[in-house]
Amino acid sequence: MKTSLSWLREYVALPADLTAERLDLALTNLGMEVESIVDQSATIQGDLVVGRVLTIEELTGFKKPIRFTTVDVGRDAPQEIVCGARNFAEGDLVVVILPGGELPGGFKIGARKTYGRNSNGMICSARELGISDEHDGIIVLPADAPAPGTDARPVVGLDDVLVEVEITPDRGYEMSVRGIARELATHFGVAYKDPAALEFAGRTAESPYEVTIEDTVGCDRFSARVVRGIDPEAKSPEWMQRRLIQAGIRAISLPVDITNYLMLEFGQPMHVFDLQRLRGGLVVRRAHPGEKLTTLDGVARVLDAEDMVICDETGPISLAAVMGGETSEWQPGTVDVLLEAAHWDPVMVGRTARRHKLFSEAAKRWERGVDPQVTLAALERAVAILTEHAGGTPDARVLDHDHVVPPVAIHLPADLPSRIIGLPYAPDRIAELLTAVGCTVAGSDVVPPSWRPDLLAPIDLVEEVARLGGYNDIPSVLPPTGASHGLTAAQRRRRSVGRALAENGYVEVLSYPFVAPGAADQLGLPAADPRRSAVRLTNPLSEEEPLLRTALIGPLLGTLKRNLGRGQRDVALFEAGTVFRPHLTAAAPQPLGVDRSPTADEWAQANKIVPEQPWHLAAVLAGDVEPSGWWGAGRPATWADAIEAARIALSAAGVPDTSVTVRADEQAPWHPGRCAAIVVDGTVVGHAGELHPAVISTLELPKRTAAMELDLDALPDAPVVDAVRISTFPPALIDVALTLDASVPAEEVRAALAAGAGSLLESVTLFDVYESAQLGEGKRSLAYKLTFRAPDRTLTSEETIAARDAAVAVTASRFGATLRGA
Repeated sequence: MKTSLSWLREYVALPADLTAERLDLALTNLGMEVESIVDQSATIQGDLVVGRVLTIEELTGFKKPIRFTTVDVGRDAPQEIVCGARNFAEGDLVVVILPGGELPGGFKIGARKTYGRNSNGMICSARELGISDEHDGIIVLPADAPAPGTDARPVVGLDDVLVEVEITPDRGYEMSVRGIARELATHFGVAYKDPAALEFAGRTAESPYEVTIEDTVGCDRFSARVVRGIDPEAKSPEWMQRRLIQAGIRAISLPVDITNYLMLEFGQPMHVFDLQRLRGGLVVRRAHPGEKLTTLDGVARVLDAEDMVICDETGPISLAAVMGGETSEWQPGTVDVLLEAAHWDPVMVGRTARRHKLFSEAAKRWERGVDPQVTLAALERAVAILTEHAGGTPDARVLDHDHVVPPVAIHLPADLPSRIIGLPYAPDRIAELLTAVGCTVAGSDVVPPSWRPDLLAPIDLVEEVARLGGYNDIPSVLPPTGASHGLTAAQRRRRSVGRALAENGYVEVLSYPFVAPGAADQLGLPAADPRRSAVRLTNPLSEEEPLLRTALIGPLLGTLKRNLGRGQRDVALFEAGTVFRPHLTAAAPQPLGVDRSPTADEWAQANKIVPEQPWHLAAVLAGDVEPSGWWGAGRPATWADAIEAARIALSAAGVPDTSVTVRADEQAPWHPGRCAAIVVDGTVVGHAGELHPAVISTLELPKRTAAMELDLDALPDAPVVDAVRISTFPPALIDVALTLDASVPAEEVRAALAAGAGSLLESVTLFDVYESAQLGEGKRSLAYKLTFRAPDRTLTSEETIAARDAAVAVTASRFGATLRGA
């Protein structure tokens, strides 16, 4: 909300010595966020003075008319100035900026030679000074203006202070001069004059125009006045244009400018219709599905059944409370107008504005709440200004369909403010503060004013008491806290896992937990997959992503694609976070109130629909995991790297390697022949491998993209680990190459070797896989490095060979393996 200090002073008796610092502090203490307070006189640097035109010489031979003038600016000698404007004559008083000055926008003024003459300064137009959009000519001051050489800033209204504040969504009444002035009057304890407190004509038996309201929920008040025979050429007065521009609104025409001006002053958005372009009576209703309307911005919009529209016999002519339509708007030749001021449902307006992406100044006010009792006062003021400056005859008849529900009294216990705020407030003081904001107080019953739709419950009144009583008076007392017990086991595990992956080259990302309805199809999830059942948000941030994720891998692949699209080629990402698995219940529980704590049964029923939220970990890889260079070729990421990422995470989570099993499996979205189930103590906790080609094609990812996802909450608690005794004796290294069926998993062979080697085995590692026709069809060779070590002696070759033979014997008995080369 932008306004000027002079406009505010018309309705509140602010201190004469009010500084920008005091005003900033007052607005902040009232709950407004001050964006800026600008002294307009400082927007123009240098000398801006009144000048009198002494002589004018018409210069010829140029593409446009040019004048060479001499101007008295109160100096010893007149200034020579070249000017292209034609709307002034010798003897006129004008506004001159002298060399060395600077206009808004950084336009510096100097002495220069142009059109063959010296020009020492510039005669200014209103647009060049930033006080209006008028640029047809320069500013010609009235004959009684101050003498030449006088500072011109006060003369043209550049001695004002501009105030811009950010209004919170619950305080729509502050989006007006009326609202801000009332707040400042309360803060400073000074007199306040309500601009809406004027005498106005009430509803008449006959209406000036036929209007029918079909939906009194969407529109509970509709008022209108008619003025005929206005001058279509009438300009908006300079003071109005200046204030509109100061508020960031472009001056358009007198009727439209009046509606915008009163929206700023009263907080009441209005609309002006060209009476001659209306066909038949008006109907206020909900839009029919599929109806279309071309709004003032030239966009043809398909309407929704929730939208409110104003229609005539031709159909919708205005998207109610948001933007008018092209077929009924004011035109340059309009002489008969219908002025409308209504009151619309804030929820409807907010949804309509977001649906059509039309965040007009009117819509911003409607969705925050507008006073329903100022429609007739706003119309009275609009008619008065219009007829004063454009003539015309106002119709004596007044239309006013009023279905507004009066505010309901709120019961406020006398001790509630003191208990909530922590300061003693006497009942008289509470009544004084609430009365200052417009409430009617009768004992413990408080009736909010019509302009405060945000006051609905006792706690809202308590907030007003705290705000007006002074936030600075509330002591800052920290609540007592017990000694910290540090991180929980789950928190330590999550940090350890994230640190381990980061140390291995993965970059952590944070994705929004929202997904599109088609995300499950992109991942190729089967129809019966439980991950297809997702929680749908009632009020999502984006209508395109209304569901909560059931797996991390979907949003993570989206992040991978975004990074690839921005030039990255070798990417390894991971994310840890919650997924949401809904409970499929038959019906939602009853809404819980805030006047008491829920019962145990109510709490249990409410929790039945709260989705399970396990903590998952996912990682994706694309490109090379080992870069290429002068040292040789790189190594591309494969399904094995995804499995290794899962092993790294499990190890960091404290899961012993002996508890982890990796086995072949089939699970979307992974490749059926390159997918592994990650099993811990017999329980599947995740999957890893290469993504399915169809998924890669759908998401436009590189071939062989690999991924893994684990359920960290499914992992068992980390066991207590005894410190490993480090042997000082040398290890015995021996390799074994086993020939066996190609269908036997290498992990199971490793486990068999470990089981047979006994306690002397320190580690066993697969280092080679070999297949050839010499081994036979369906056969392959797996080569393992076995490391043996004893804690108390150096092992002999006989002991090492015996342990190796025992390990090989177990693989032979389980899988029919033979020692290659034996």
